Amino acid sequence: MSMDQDTAQVLFSEGATMVCLDVPEGTEFGIDYSSWTIGAQFKGVKMIPPGIHFVYYSARSKQTGEIGPRSGSFIEFEKKGVAVRKWDEVKEDLADDNVSDDDIQRIKDNLKELDRFLGPYPYDRYRKWVSLSNFITPELLDKLQPLSKRISSVTDFISEVSNTQTRKSQSTSSHTKKLKYSTDEIGTSKEINSQEVPEENAEPTSLKEAESKLPDMKVREESKIRFSLIPKQKYPPDSTPAEMTKYSIDFSYALESMLSISYCHNEMGILGEIQFAFICFLIGQVFDAFEQWKNLVHIVCASEEALTKHSTLFLNFISVLHFHIQETPEDFFVDILSENNFLTSTLQEFFSNLENMAPDNGLRNRGLKFRDYLTQKFKWDFTTEPDDYAPTIVDLE
Repeated sequence: MSMDQDTAQVLFSEGATMVCLDVPEGTEFGIDYSSWTIGAQFKGVKMIPPGIHFVYYSARSKQTGEIGPRSGSFIEFEKKGVAVRKWDEVKEDLADDNVSDDDIQRIKDNLKELDRFLGPYPYDRYRKWVSLSNFITPELLDKLQPLSKRISSVTDFISEVSNTQTRKSQSTSSHTKKLKYSTDEIGTSKEINSQEVPEENAEPTSLKEAESKLPDMKVREESKIRFSLIPKQKYPPDSTPAEMTKYSIDFSYALESMLSISYCHNEMGILGEIQFAFICFLIGQVFDAFEQWKNLVHIVCASEEALTKHSTLFLNFISVLHFHIQETPEDFFVDILSENNFLTSTLQEFFSNLENMAPDNGLRNRGLKFRDYLTQKFKWDFTTEPDDYAPTIVDLE
C-alpha cells in the first residue's frame, strides 16, 4: 500500500512524532513491522498514524559489533502528538524518565529543525500492522504490559540477597575452620569462644551443596508481562461426573470464565490478548508470549458450546488467526507451530466443532473456508484423526 500525496499530507499534518535522543549509531531500531540499522543522524520517526504501535530496539556492541537482546514498548500515539525518549547508556534502553518537561517543550518548539533527521513511518506496511493489532486497546495494554512498560526478550532476574545469606549461614560442610568471635557494645569483634563456620573458599562436595550456595533468583516483578491466567479447572464447581467429562473436552466454561473475569465483560479482549502475545513473540522475541498465544488459541478452538453464544467473537478469531498465519514465513509454522502437531490438531478440534453446526450457519461456512485455505497453502491435513484421539489397540496375545 504505497502512500499517495493526499495521505502523505494528512500524516504530515496530523501524524505523531517520536523523537529518540542520543541513540548510538548502529543500533537496530524498529516500529511495528519494520526495522532498520540507524545512522549517526537518526533522531526518530515522523508521520506516525495515531493509535497503538510497538517500538523496539537492540543495542550493538562497540567491541564485537553483535546485536544485543531486543527491548520494546507499546505506545499509544495521539494525533499530532510528540513522544520523546532518551538513550540510557547504562541500561542500553530508550527511556522517558530521563527526559525533563523542559526538554520536551524545547523539542516541540524546534520540531521543524529536527524534521530532516526524522525518518517517515513505513506506511506501506501499516495495513499489516493494523491486521495484527486492531483488537489491542489502551485499557488492555494497561492490564497486560509490565509495570515498567518495557518488554524484553531476556528475562530480568534479581537475586534474593537475604535468602542467599540465610542459606550461606545455614550451610553445613565438612570443610570448616575454628573462629573465635564476640561483639562489644560498639560492634568491635573480639575472640572469646569457638564456633564452627563454613570455610569461605572450600570446594562443594556435592551438586546439592553447590546449588545451596547459589543465589536465589526470581523474575523482577515490574518486568513481568501480566498475561491472563489460564483456568486450571475447566469445569464448573459441583459438576457431576458427566459435566466434568464434558467440560474437560469442551473448554467453553473456561472461555466464559476468562471473558467474565479477565476482560471486564468485553469478549473481544481475548482477541486483543492473542494479538498482544503474538506481537510480543514475533516482534518482541519473548518466548513465554508464544506459550500464552498457544494456550489462548487452544481454549478458543476447543470451545464448542460457546460457538453459538459468541459467534461474533469466533468470526473475528478466524480473521485474527488468518492474519497471524498470513504475515509470517511458511517455515515458521512448519518448524515451530506444527511441532508436536500443535496447530493442526488444535485447529482440527475447531473445524470439527464448526462442522457440527447447522449447514447454513455463517460462522460454520466462514470457518470451513478458512480450513480449505490452510489445506491449500500448507497442505495441512484436517481430516485424519490425531494420534491423541485414535483408539488404543491392545494386543491380547
